[in-house]
Amino acid sequence: MTSRTTAPTPNQGRLPFVPAAAFVVIWSSGYIVGPFGVEAMDPLMLVAFRFLLAAGLAWALARALRGPLEVPRGDLLRMAATGLVLNGVQFAAMYLAFERGLGATLGALLHSLSPVLTAVLAAALLHERLRPVQVLGFVVGVGGVLLVLGPDLDQAGGPVAVAWAVLSVLGLSLGTLGQRWIGHAPDPLWSAAVQFGVCGPPLLVLALATEGTDVVRDPVDAAVAVLLLAVVNSIVGLGLLGLLVRARGAGAAASVFFVMPPVTAVMAWVVLGETLGVRELVGLVVTIAAVAAATRGPRAVPAP
Repeated sequence: MTSRTTAPTPNQGRLPFVPAAAFVVIWSSGYIVGPFGVEAMDPLMLVAFRFLLAAGLAWALARALRGPLEVPRGDLLRMAATGLVLNGVQFAAMYLAFERGLGATLGALLHSLSPVLTAVLAAALLHERLRPVQVLGFVVGVGGVLLVLGPDLDQAGGPVAVAWAVLSVLGLSLGTLGQRWIGHAPDPLWSAAVQFGVCGPPLLVLALATEGTDVVRDPVDAAVAVLLLAVVNSIVGLGLLGLLVRARGAGAAASVFFVMPPVTAVMAWVVLGETLGVRELVGLVVTIAAVAAATRGPRAVPAP
């Protein structure tokens, strides 16, 4: 059985509410489990275990539901390289930022800039057309993030934490562009199995080299974090994203990205006790509005 699929023509109406809401909650929960997990376990080892488990689950599902993987070798290598950037760089850098003290809400806010940054990078690297509203949205969005950061970076974990988080956003955007680099549209389950699997071993080696073997401080919390990240965020989140893509096309996730920071802020307040002052709230609103405006598609021109 081939793993290549022909995507159906997406519906141009609204996103289906239940899958979209579930996807937002699950994606946002990752910003809560991340800080929780790095309290119990060193960050690189946490990410390595997450992807090793997620890769095994995705492989089992893909083998059972799709049959053997059949893609050209060149496409397989491109899938692997993209997965290293999209998953390995993004999550390893963000969890290192969490370990340094970056808040869950700020992490989600920075990631919410990714769809706009991806458009800017596509214009710079691939010479794609960039709409003025995208440029304005990116500039205003960055301004909103700077407003949230405020004059004292130590409240956000310090310059190193912010630098790791920025690298994470860059990895997410470059990885998103990398998905276009893959020649054929692979089956999502097999693509996930490959892209998760290629991250696990190098992250495990890197973790052993930099963190050693004494990495678990709370075995129960660490196990809970790994299970939630691998099963809920990686596998269930992947399935929900697939539903949204079939409903609205590949830009479905981008269309709800701006909802993630406020949902994460509420979760972080309830679970982690994070609070936002007036300045942070204003910056949050500014960034959300900028990303929402920049990711809104242009109006369709009626056919003659």
